[in-house]
Amino acid sequence: MGLTKQSSKSSKRKLTDGGNAAEEESQPDIENQNSRVAVSAYYKAQARGFEPGYELDDWLAAEVEENQ
Repeated sequence: MGLTKQSSKSSKRKLTDGGNAAEEESQPDIENQNSRVAVSAYYKAQARGFEPGYELDDWLAAEVEENQ
């Protein structure tokens, strides 16, 4: 049983240590994009007086603007 656990640990190490460099580089870009979308969605909500029920609409509109 100990051997099985050791094998699974080593295979996990290979998967995490051998990560794709392109994936690692794109992660900060995604985080930055989400931050910009969140700020834009906030300003959209502020412009309409933070009326509840339109949060998703604000987010989706901000995403569309970000991707243009």
